Amino acid sequence: MQLSKYLSGTISRKRKKTRIIALFLLATLIIFGGSSQVFARGNEANAVYVMNNNADDNAVLVFERANDGTLAEAGSFSTGGLGSGGGLGSQGALVLSDNGRWLFAVNAGSDEVSVFAVDGTSLHLTHTIASGGDQPISLTAHGNLLYVLNAGSGGNITGFYLGRNGRLTAIPASTQYLSNGGVGDAPGPAQISFRPDGRQLVVTEKATDQILTFDVRRSGQAKPAVVNASEGVTPFGFDFTPGGTLLVSEAFGGAAEASTASSYSFSHGQLETISSAVATNQTAACWLIVTPDGKYAYTTNTGSSTVTGFQVNPNGSIELLNASGVSGETGDGSRPIDAIFSSNGQTLYVLSGGTSTVTAFHVAADGSLTNLGNVSVPAGSVGVTAN
Repeated sequence: MQLSKYLSGTISRKRKKTRIIALFLLATLIIFGGSSQVFARGNEANAVYVMNNNADDNAVLVFERANDGTLAEAGSFSTGGLGSGGGLGSQGALVLSDNGRWLFAVNAGSDEVSVFAVDGTSLHLTHTIASGGDQPISLTAHGNLLYVLNAGSGGNITGFYLGRNGRLTAIPASTQYLSNGGVGDAPGPAQISFRPDGRQLVVTEKATDQILTFDVRRSGQAKPAVVNASEGVTPFGFDFTPGGTLLVSEAFGGAAEASTASSYSFSHGQLETISSAVATNQTAACWLIVTPDGKYAYTTNTGSSTVTGFQVNPNGSIELLNASGVSGETGDGSRPIDAIFSSNGQTLYVLSGGTSTVTAFHVAADGSLTNLGNVSVPAGSVGVTAN
């Protein structure tokens, strides 16, 4: 009644009609959203994504995440490319953009990268493009930049611009070789990732025990690699704290109970050691992930079927949460590989290759883990990320 009095006060009939139409359009936008925003809901999705890596039809599996962290299958979406059909020995085969709107997947069998627009628990394929090399295994995104690590032939990194329509364009002169200079076989690269500020890229090399850093120009082009010696043998997966400290897992060639992790700071493109080869007391610590708040880090130990937790101190040094090195267990013979946190940091998801499962762990305030159960994924699945 008050609204009708207001509208009928001193406003003319024509103006009243215009105002009513405007109110109707505003209500429509609020309820349904504009068409230009149809894919901007990605960061509202409570979803976990896993890639099946199928050699005949690579696809991304989507799982809806409940409030308690448990998962329920929500769909499968083809990448338009081919997987390798087996393990990739890498971290970051499946990654999200910073804003959660776009999902990127490697197609190691067809040497391509695929882009999906994220719409809740649905995915819409927007582009599949050649990776700029052979056997892409790892991806990293920062703003409108995407870089891919190619592990086949001589190996390289190659950059792309991401358009607003979800299509990729190769960045001219962005391809850079690894420590071998492109000669001979690739030196066992495992992961590529931007530093949090986007100014550098980092790549680990398992076969050479080296960590490469690449400065990135404002144009998005990577400069040639700066080679740093790893503190431990077989540097593999890595992640950053919000402040930019680099934490790296070291598998020590899979030797029993020999795995370690190290932390580094950056100085003019070079790495400076903070903590050197801190023992996990576990076997084959290959993948490493840091909580969103930077307080804890965890390695998945393929040879032990365990998860090791570390406390990350304000100065970037790390120490075991448990003297045994066991913060969580994924089950006998599970052989855990990739891992990711929910955006709130309260749930850790671990993909296990031996049992083809994704296990959810609740992360307590003190960093301790509680197993919440698991869901099944196809054999050969690689890569896991969460929105």
